[in-house]
Amino acid sequence: MNFTHTRWLMWSDRLRTGLGGMAVTVLLAGPALAQGGTAAREWRTPPPGDVSRGQALYQARCTACHAVDSNKVGPAHRGVMGRRVGSLQGYRYSDELAQSRLRWTPQTLNTWLQDPEDLVAGQRMGFQVDDAQERADLIAWLATLK
Repeated sequence: MNFTHTRWLMWSDRLRTGLGGMAVTVLLAGPALAQGGTAAREWRTPPPGDVSRGQALYQARCTACHAVDSNKVGPAHRGVMGRRVGSLQGYRYSDELAQSRLRWTPQTLNTWLQDPEDLVAGQRMGFQVDDAQERADLIAWLATLK
């Protein structure tokens, strides 16, 4: 053991006992705290979806605000998979969504459909899909819209 390593052990032991373990928390959470104080998000890949069920769900639940090829209350969905979030030309997104720096993938769509506000606070979509399989079906269908 060298001198630097010994000093680190002594310093870390004093810090740990003096702050009741807070130092460990700060050291482990350091990268998250540096990015605005939130922990890293865990992205979840949705289960395999059924395209035909997804299309039926889209027709039943999404077409009041969205269309495949034209903007309505919400943006058009053709080409959504792989597109940068908040970037479709001709649609006015909330500032929060336009500045999000995310890209639509099965994982981001899954999180978005589960709780849009959790993904991007301040966005304007007031709808969510609670059922994981229904989200997967919608995502499978959206992926076909190239």
